[in-house]
Amino acid sequence: MWRLFRSASPSYDAKANDPPLIERSSTIKSYTTTRATYPGLRVFYRKHQHADNLPTSPAPVPLLVFIHGLGGSVAQFNGLLTSLTPIATCLAVDLPGCGVSEFAPRNWEAYSTNALVELLETVIEDHRDAARGQGVVLIGHSMGSSLAALLANPRNPKTELHEHILGVVAICPTSGLPDKAKVRVLRTALCIPGFIFDLWRAWDGRGGVNSPSVRRFVGPNADAESKRLQHMFNRQSRTPVFRRMAWGALPVHSNGAPTDGMAGLDIWGGLDLPVFLIAGADDHVTPPGEVDRIMSVLADSKTKASAETRDSDSSSDEQTDANGAVRLPALPQHPEKHVANTKLPSPAGHALLYAPPTVPVLAGLISDFLASHVTGRLSLAWQLQYLSKGGKWDVKNLEKWRSVAPVSAPIGGVFRAIKTLREVDEEHSPRVFVRNWGHVIKDVIDISHDNPVYNPRGLEDGGIHYHKYPTLSKVPPNDIEIAGFIELVDKIRADQRERAQAEGWGDGCVVGVHCHYGFNRTGFLIACYLVERCGFTAKEAIEAFAKARPNGIRHAHFRDRLHVRYSGIKSDS
Repeated sequence: MWRLFRSASPSYDAKANDPPLIERSSTIKSYTTTRATYPGLRVFYRKHQHADNLPTSPAPVPLLVFIHGLGGSVAQFNGLLTSLTPIATCLAVDLPGCGVSEFAPRNWEAYSTNALVELLETVIEDHRDAARGQGVVLIGHSMGSSLAALLANPRNPKTELHEHILGVVAICPTSGLPDKAKVRVLRTALCIPGFIFDLWRAWDGRGGVNSPSVRRFVGPNADAESKRLQHMFNRQSRTPVFRRMAWGALPVHSNGAPTDGMAGLDIWGGLDLPVFLIAGADDHVTPPGEVDRIMSVLADSKTKASAETRDSDSSSDEQTDANGAVRLPALPQHPEKHVANTKLPSPAGHALLYAPPTVPVLAGLISDFLASHVTGRLSLAWQLQYLSKGGKWDVKNLEKWRSVAPVSAPIGGVFRAIKTLREVDEEHSPRVFVRNWGHVIKDVIDISHDNPVYNPRGLEDGGIHYHKYPTLSKVPPNDIEIAGFIELVDKIRADQRERAQAEGWGDGCVVGVHCHYGFNRTGFLIACYLVERCGFTAKEAIEAFAKARPNGIRHAHFRDRLHVRYSGIKSDS
């Protein structure tokens, strides 16, 4: 049984379970610092889709950097990355031995907090547009919040990156360092031989998704998907890596005072920039009271009193001047200090970063904070407004888009096909869509490959859940993409049944699906679902879509692929 955590089975393998967004934007790189060489780090880097079309004076839109915690991985940020890649270039790294990254080197010093801070600075500087003075916003979870605080503190002699950091978002942060006696106990525990550690983890993980190890992070009343994700992440965590990082996070006491290790209150108190602290009411790993301790050292006379106070120069609400021209929000190199905090209510726990019920809320809170207190240029609404100046927009063919009906008739009692929304359109923007269709379409699946040309928050604020499921244009989705889409729709429909009962919906509520115009990829995936879940034949599904969405699936090779897929004929090749 002790081999349970020695290696992950295929069903829990980090690479095999990589979310598509992260897999497509990741590379394996080697980095050398003054302490070690890390030969196989997975680095996620996704450039803002419109980075070259947005202003770069006095600096480009800030780089968002995501830092996972002890035993974590980049994959835990998937939901947040899906929401935030449309507003900025995003960077994240699997720390050595975590996620997809290689467990190398293996010497313990390479995993100390100081070593990880230096490694992160090296990776960030490799991707930051230093020549143009690009700033950085750090978004950390758990121990990752501590690493972010160390990188941002101007009194920390181990890093110079602080000069370019514009803000810190700390999710489930820890406030300080254990005392000398507790450090001694923890170091003794970490000295236990690895196989005994594995035995304890196996015992703690008994019961699978209902094990104590899962409940500790997500709570006893968590939804099934949150439990599944937590169980998978627990199985992916390597004991030797956990021990090394945990050991390196502990302070060394010299003359009665702690040094090194994770960030203490002195480090947090030295931050003079926008800081947003987020906790879960049911977090039993880093209790929400940790946020109160950090707030006590951050809330000084320079801090604004209200998290809702907004500087008019950085507000995303004021987007045009008196003549109607798009106005550039301020992009300060050192934004005014602002401290805000929030505690998500029960059942939010330590897994609030990736638990499906809390991810949309978390993403919305962070987006609002960045746009309000770091720079208004991090407002997607402002960016879309800027890009649409002069009445132009980057749809493939604006006139063709305008000629397409916004929403189809019902399809199979499950779907309506729609065309992509447009932020500034008078007839098919999120605001208008919510007003006209919010009582019928309760979820929207965006299957376009690129970032949307509208702000999904407009749908979420109107009660319509937004789901990003990217597919390539002109290419019929493959088997994996089809299976993933069907699984996503199944989950959405199950969630809709619960919401309908709780909110008293009427009959006829469906799922909206769009690619660009809402014909080929949209029709293909809807047809697949109708065949595999609703009893349609391929011919019936194609015809049902065409009846609801005149002209139907326009590309013949999409229709042909459907007929072949569901013909029952298998190739020998």
